[in-house]
Amino acid sequence: MTRALIIGGGVAGTITAIALHEAGHEPVVFEAYDRDSEGVGAFLTLAVNGLDALLPLGLKDVVRSVGFDSPRMSIGLGNGTRLAEFPLGGALPDGTVSQTVLRSDLYVALRDEAARRGVRVEYGKRLTDASQTNTHVSAKFSDGSHTEGDLLIGADGLRSRVRTIIDPHAPSPRYVRLLNTGGFAEGLDLPDEPGVLNMVFGRRVFFCHVVSPDGRVWWFANPARRTEPTAAELSGLTGENFRKELLDLVARDRTPATEIIRATRRIYPAWPTYDFPTVPVWHRGRMVIIGDAAHATSPAAGQGASMAIEDAVTLGKCLRDVPDVERALAAYEGLRRERVEAVVAAGKRNGDDKVIGPVGRVVRDFFIKRAFSKPFDEDPNAFMWNHHIDWDEKVAV
Repeated sequence: MTRALIIGGGVAGTITAIALHEAGHEPVVFEAYDRDSEGVGAFLTLAVNGLDALLPLGLKDVVRSVGFDSPRMSIGLGNGTRLAEFPLGGALPDGTVSQTVLRSDLYVALRDEAARRGVRVEYGKRLTDASQTNTHVSAKFSDGSHTEGDLLIGADGLRSRVRTIIDPHAPSPRYVRLLNTGGFAEGLDLPDEPGVLNMVFGRRVFFCHVVSPDGRVWWFANPARRTEPTAAELSGLTGENFRKELLDLVARDRTPATEIIRATRRIYPAWPTYDFPTVPVWHRGRMVIIGDAAHATSPAAGQGASMAIEDAVTLGKCLRDVPDVERALAAYEGLRRERVEAVVAAGKRNGDDKVIGPVGRVVRDFFIKRAFSKPFDEDPNAFMWNHHIDWDEKVAV
């Protein structure tokens, strides 16, 4: 039995722990925040490939219990033109479609399921350093404590400490020239089918909304910001002044965006978008990084959580089937790198369409309309959705 020290208790870390537990190992999750530090983050849509990867772990219904079906996506322009509506990644054989869920609800559901299965989680444990020998790893935390295990898994996100321990020369995240914000509007009666994601390339901002089954309108917006904002600039993108800025950005669009923003009690403070085109070193010895720590992707790909889930399940398989830890980590990278870098590249391309000036917008809208004027011969995103991990198949080395 291998004792795995998992740094980070988000989606990637928790599902990795469950996968390793199912494979007969001893995972321990170390989360920097206290147990009560939940409720952080807006919402996400978990694509069908992520849900498919959860099936062998018995976690698909855990996710569905806190989310709602999002079977389709509508694409339109700020002038009110609706260009197309199409399935959001299709469906699993049992009819399950993509799920939209509050990020915090997903965290809590996975955390509670991990605890139910006997996975140990320690809170308030922020990693400061780690070292390794040929046989074990040691981890040190900011509270002065330390522990040892057989391997260390960095599921600690965009600003991963494990990534820089593995490779002090690891690249920094790339700013994608977009901000993120959003919220939840109440008291509106929109004529939209619940669960359908309505995405609009507006004149000045990309805006998306979805009506939840309880009638609330969940939304996000991606204001373009060509230079990376400083902490001081971000601190100013809050409250009523930020609401006015957003209302100004959507004012000329013939969409429900204005009434949605006005009906939102609290708008999330803006945060910047980053990705990693490539991270050269994923593992060294008995240490490895997964999820956003290894390959953060722009939200425009709609695949961040699903890629983390695929990583977790794949790593679990490799550590189940390959007795040597270092060879198992190499096998994991070999199975994942090409795919995730392709997804990151697709997310960057999708995000670039949101960063357009007035003249560029006219050109962009022309090509978007032309692209949707006839059915796709092949969905360019099909490689994302149509990915299946066979949990029962042995990993070959």
